Amino acid sequence: MKMYLIRRVVFFLVPVLLSGQSILNTVHNLSVDGPGTTKAVTETEVCIFCHAPHNSNPQTPLWNKQTPATNYILYNSSTIQASPGQPDGSSILCLSCHDGTIALGSVLNRVEPIQFGGGVTTMPAGSSNLSTQLSDDHPVSFIYNSSLAIADGELVDPVGLNGPVQLSNQKVQCSSCHDAHSDLNDKFLVASNRYSDLCLFCHQKPFWDQSSHSTSNAGWSGNGTDPWPHTPFNTVAENACENCHMPHNAGSNERLLNSATEETNCIICHDTNVASVDIQSEISKPYSHDVYAYSQVHDTNESTQVQAMHVECSDCHNPHASNNSTATAPAANGFLSGVRGIDTNGNPVSVAQNEYEVCYRCHAGSSGSAGSPTSRQFDQNNTRLEFDLNNTSYHPIEGVGQNGNVPSLISPLTESSIIYCTDCHASDAVNAAMGPHGSIYPQILKYRYETVDNTKESYQVYRLCYECHDRNSLLFSMSKVSKKVHKEHVVGEDIPCNICHDPHGISASQGNQTSLINFDLSVVSPYQNRLEFIDRGNSSGECYLVCHGETHKPKKY
Repeated sequence: MKMYLIRRVVFFLVPVLLSGQSILNTVHNLSVDGPGTTKAVTETEVCIFCHAPHNSNPQTPLWNKQTPATNYILYNSSTIQASPGQPDGSSILCLSCHDGTIALGSVLNRVEPIQFGGGVTTMPAGSSNLSTQLSDDHPVSFIYNSSLAIADGELVDPVGLNGPVQLSNQKVQCSSCHDAHSDLNDKFLVASNRYSDLCLFCHQKPFWDQSSHSTSNAGWSGNGTDPWPHTPFNTVAENACENCHMPHNAGSNERLLNSATEETNCIICHDTNVASVDIQSEISKPYSHDVYAYSQVHDTNESTQVQAMHVECSDCHNPHASNNSTATAPAANGFLSGVRGIDTNGNPVSVAQNEYEVCYRCHAGSSGSAGSPTSRQFDQNNTRLEFDLNNTSYHPIEGVGQNGNVPSLISPLTESSIIYCTDCHASDAVNAAMGPHGSIYPQILKYRYETVDNTKESYQVYRLCYECHDRNSLLFSMSKVSKKVHKEHVVGEDIPCNICHDPHGISASQGNQTSLINFDLSVVSPYQNRLEFIDRGNSSGECYLVCHGETHKPKKY
């Protein structure tokens, strides 16, 4: 009896001395005296559920359970560089309880299984039961070496792993992140994952330190759905990686996202219950970048120039980099930090420097991208070509415009100004989230812009134009061009701006049109096969066309 007591004390003291916490006070104490709800009916020994001094499994350390005889479904993704194998080492030992296939009380040194209360046999359903489906869990049992770190590009060289995260025979195993004998850091983690400290021992994401998901102290308001039910932390910065990712039993297999529905991972916070602005309301508007319309189309590893047309939040925002820093056009602001793009020459760039480069990923010749909503004389579905600085006319998105005399511009705009795509395409609501999430106006326009012929002119119906171009100067000044062209057409004939002007620009390969002239063919037709505006300089020109039953052959201004 004395020898038995001494042996039992030694088993208790080893984990206490190594970890600083007794296993007695954790849910891994499955004895009748254990603190958890899953525990034995009468068994008083503690270590017996995993270890045995005699008649143990050949695997160390003196393992007291059978090795699971199963093939596991492993984690995989389009971006993984590692090669996870069937679990081995400490991982297969952990799974002898945590895959739910072997009874908790089925140990090698007992003839009969140890009985558990409440009729429990195997691991109860819940986050601790990983099942044999490991595709929604952080991969284990793979070689993590310097070659993998180089190939991945976002992993710490394991030569530098000198802290609590340790490899076993060069492999990542369950024991790399978990210490089964100590629960000081919750979930038996070897280090606290507050601020994702544990994740960052291995993972090094570019731009992460400056990102809002790393620095924001915003917390959950208590309204709506709890965005962090699987963590003990209360702010965005504290949850860090786990704002979006779940290392076990994730909602999405690839990249271990909290939810299988891509946008849910973002909207659960960006609905004013954590973030201050309401993205959910914006993307629910009649005209939006409708992230709800697509599922499992976007892939992190897809080409920079989008091929299969779709839109998800992460097409425009890099959650590991996005922040609220400001910029001056055309430079990309912090919300677009770390996002890939297409440059003005059509070449992919790994980090977009300008806002328009992000837009060009889909709107610069991608297969399936739509052309102009207006039936144009020069139709173009490649926005990059419309804004090309070699064109005769364009709105100044990439650089300063061609026209050095635009007297209608409202200060502080000048002929040297550069504007953003989002100066026109953005939310219609005051103080709404920046960017083209959604609007009540077609083409996700920030203000009303009527394109239907016979529209009665007012400030409101053409407010998109009048926000930059002074209405009085355009329509009612005494200049010849204002009275003869704009007032006569827009006010006198109820002809919208859009009938004559293309708000983007005209590709140099298609036409040599100044003043954004690109006629709407549903209203304007050729005169004797001639449809043309000729710029004569000094605010003068002439048109050959038929419009509203009136023939211009030509009509001079």
